[in-house]
Amino acid sequence: MKGIILAGGLGSRMLPLTKITNKHLLPIFDRPMIYYPIKTLINAGIDDILVVTGGRNAGDFLRLLGNGKEFGLKHINYTYQEGEGGIAEALGLAEYFAAGEPVCVILGDNIIEKNIVGAVEAYRKQKSGAKILLKEVPDPERFGVPILEGDRVVRIEEKPKRPKSPYAVTGIYMYDGRVFETIKTLKPSSRGELEITDVNNAYIEMGELTWDILDGWWTDAGTFDSLLRASNLVAKSGANNMD
Repeated sequence: MKGIILAGGLGSRMLPLTKITNKHLLPIFDRPMIYYPIKTLINAGIDDILVVTGGRNAGDFLRLLGNGKEFGLKHINYTYQEGEGGIAEALGLAEYFAAGEPVCVILGDNIIEKNIVGAVEAYRKQKSGAKILLKEVPDPERFGVPILEGDRVVRIEEKPKRPKSPYAVTGIYMYDGRVFETIKTLKPSSRGELEITDVNNAYIEMGELTWDILDGWWTDAGTFDSLLRASNLVAKSGANNMD
């Protein structure tokens, strides 16, 4: 399984912090944000990693991460997303890298307390389809929200005003090689973006999406409030341990 970190976009919601750097290079406690998803993948046994970046400061990733030696990697792959075409568009840029293999995708601003080892092992046994990780949150309307019937996710709604469950779809996804053909069939949403929720709903319609509950705390860091929350959580929990 290959790993893909989506760290593109312009970070316009976080101006002026992102005026001179990419959002995913902002600090979370004592490390740059991008370090955390890299370690999440490595801890799950995934060491063939692509970083999808974008914006005016994409070169900063190369200066910071180099070839990945600091993380024990032989190399890190990079590609560039122009503009803000959405998460699914950014993932589509990784088709050549995936080369038909299954992928574990993580958004570059997702910070977790523990690990995804169990979910990755379960997906390897699943062998095809998709897997998402859910987490109960106080503000699900900020995220993709699953509609559950028993133990099945029957639909995911993107940022609903009246969420039908207390769960958020976290920014960690696992897909088989068909995901790239699915992305090619998508149409832009009202936001003008290709939505990852539409990708997940396509797998639901095929009857090939499974889900797990993410263990430990989880947060994104895409707003000023969540950036502060992520730093505080890492500082209190010791999740900043990169060893």
